[in-house]
Amino acid sequence: MPLAFSASQQLQLPVREQPERLASYLREEDRVVKALLDPAQLSSLGPSRYRYAVTHLQMFQLQIHPVVQLFTQASPGRLVLEAVDCELEGLGLVDDFQLTLHSWLEARPEGLEGEATLAVSVSQPPLLRLIPSGVLEATGRSLLAGILLGIKGRVGQQLVGDFRQWCAEQAAT
Repeated sequence: MPLAFSASQQLQLPVREQPERLASYLREEDRVVKALLDPAQLSSLGPSRYRYAVTHLQMFQLQIHPVVQLFTQASPGRLVLEAVDCELEGLGLVDDFQLTLHSWLEARPEGLEGEATLAVSVSQPPLLRLIPSGVLEATGRSLLAGILLGIKGRVGQQLVGDFRQWCAEQAAT
């Protein structure tokens, strides 16, 4: 029986300086994705497609290194980021690993609003069969919540800082 766990994080981020320009900024998909995620772990696969090597995660005695293919979709004032494929590098123990990510950011008059949901389904690796499924799932939820909290922190600092820089660059041209 596969293990399944998920986590969700909501965002309401006030932007005091030039919030009316947020919708235009979100159209800069490549720039926004690089501000959301660590650019050192991100590579472009073409328009609106990216490969992201997630930081090594440790769950009990297993080191997990997910590599995710992401797809972005922009609409006026909104950017959607979804995982379309995922593989585990360096872990030959699991055949049926599935990761789903659905997230969005939207420009609002007062700032940014968004939500991200991250879910994993995976068979229980032989190394962890002695640990009860409930404990593994709780640990998995905690791990996913930590990832989303890290991204939320980047949005609050890196994305808003990049938005300010973008506004300054636009004013200079």
